[in-house]
Amino acid sequence: MKIDRETVKKIAHLARLEHDPKTEEAMMESMTEILDWVEKLDEVDTEGVEPLIHMSYEINVMREDQVKAHLDRSKALAIAPRHDQQFFRVPKILDTSNSTTKK
Repeated sequence: MKIDRETVKKIAHLARLEHDPKTEEAMMESMTEILDWVEKLDEVDTEGVEPLIHMSYEINVMREDQVKAHLDRSKALAIAPRHDQQFFRVPKILDTSNSTTKK
Protein backbone atom coordinates (compact mmCIF):
# COMPACT_ATOMS: atom_id res chain seq x y z
CA MET A 1 0.00 0.00 0.00
CA LYS A 2 1.38 3.38 -0.98
CA ILE A 3 1.00 6.30 1.43
CA ASP A 4 0.52 9.71 -0.17
CA ARG A 5 1.05 13.22 1.21
CA GLU A 6 -2.63 13.70 2.07
CA THR A 7 -2.60 10.52 4.16
CA VAL A 8 0.51 11.69 6.02
CA LYS A 9 -1.14 15.05 6.73
CA LYS A 10 -4.36 13.37 7.88
CA ILE A 11 -2.52 10.96 10.21
CA ALA A 12 -0.42 13.81 11.62
CA HIS A 13 -3.58 15.81 12.26
CA LEU A 14 -5.40 12.90 13.91
CA ALA A 15 -2.36 12.11 16.09
CA ARG A 16 -1.90 15.82 16.85
CA LEU A 17 1.67 15.69 15.59
CA GLU A 18 3.57 18.60 14.15
CA HIS A 19 5.48 17.60 11.07
CA ASP A 20 7.84 19.36 8.77
CA PRO A 21 6.83 19.32 5.09
CA LYS A 22 10.51 18.67 4.32
CA THR A 23 10.25 15.27 6.03
CA GLU A 24 6.98 14.20 4.37
CA GLU A 25 8.77 12.13 1.76
CA ALA A 26 10.70 10.17 4.39
CA MET A 27 7.52 9.70 6.43
CA MET A 28 5.68 8.43 3.34
CA GLU A 29 8.42 5.89 2.67
CA SER A 30 8.58 4.72 6.30
CA MET A 31 4.81 4.35 6.60
CA THR A 32 4.65 2.50 3.28
CA GLU A 33 7.34 0.06 4.50
CA ILE A 34 5.40 -0.55 7.72
CA LEU A 35 2.15 -1.23 5.88
CA ASP A 36 3.93 -3.52 3.39
CA TRP A 37 5.35 -5.51 6.31
CA VAL A 38 1.89 -5.78 7.92
CA GLU A 39 0.43 -6.95 4.59
CA LYS A 40 3.03 -9.76 4.54
CA LEU A 41 1.57 -11.00 7.83
CA ASP A 42 -1.70 -11.68 5.99
CA GLU A 43 0.16 -14.37 4.01
CA VAL A 44 0.91 -16.40 7.14
CA ASP A 45 -1.39 -19.39 7.71
CA THR A 46 -2.90 -18.90 11.17
CA GLU A 47 -5.51 -21.66 10.91
CA GLY A 48 -5.85 -23.34 14.31
CA VAL A 49 -3.61 -20.82 16.10
CA GLU A 50 -5.14 -19.45 19.29
CA PRO A 51 -4.95 -15.66 19.65
CA LEU A 52 -2.61 -14.38 22.34
CA ILE A 53 -3.90 -12.49 25.31
CA HIS A 54 -0.41 -11.98 26.77
CA MET A 55 3.03 -12.22 25.17
CA SER A 56 4.22 -14.64 27.83
CA TYR A 57 2.94 -17.92 29.20
CA GLU A 58 4.29 -17.10 32.65
CA ILE A 59 1.71 -17.11 35.41
CA ASN A 60 1.82 -14.62 38.24
CA VAL A 61 2.29 -16.50 41.50
CA MET A 62 0.06 -15.14 44.22
CA ARG A 63 0.35 -15.76 47.93
CA GLU A 64 -2.34 -15.81 50.52
CA ASP A 65 -2.74 -12.60 52.49
CA GLN A 66 -1.49 -12.85 56.03
CA VAL A 67 -2.40 -10.59 58.90
CA LYS A 68 0.77 -9.39 60.59
CA ALA A 69 1.63 -6.84 63.23
CA HIS A 70 1.73 -3.32 61.83
CA LEU A 71 3.77 -0.31 62.81
CA ASP A 72 1.95 1.85 65.30
CA ARG A 73 1.17 5.36 64.03
CA SER A 74 2.96 7.13 66.89
CA LYS A 75 6.10 5.02 66.33
CA ALA A 76 6.01 5.63 62.59
CA LEU A 77 5.60 9.38 63.06
CA ALA A 78 8.40 9.41 65.63
CA ILE A 79 10.91 8.12 63.05
CA ALA A 80 9.61 10.24 60.17
CA PRO A 81 11.82 13.15 59.04
CA ARG A 82 8.84 15.53 58.97
CA HIS A 83 5.40 15.07 60.47
CA ASP A 84 2.60 16.74 62.36
CA GLN A 85 0.33 15.14 64.96
CA GLN A 86 -1.38 12.80 62.50
CA PHE A 87 0.32 12.80 59.10
CA PHE A 88 3.67 12.47 57.38
CA ARG A 89 4.77 15.75 55.78
CA VAL A 90 6.23 15.43 52.30
CA PRO A 91 7.43 17.99 49.74
CA LYS A 92 4.85 19.31 47.35
CA ILE A 93 5.25 17.65 43.96
CA LEU A 94 2.35 19.09 41.98
CA ASP A 95 2.72 22.48 40.38
CA THR A 96 -0.73 24.00 39.98
CA SER A 97 0.50 27.35 38.70
CA ASN A 98 0.06 26.18 35.08
CA SER A 99 -3.14 24.28 35.73
CA THR A 100 -5.66 24.25 32.89
CA THR A 101 -8.62 23.74 35.20
CA LYS A 102 -10.53 26.79 36.26
CA LYS A 103 -11.34 27.38 39.89
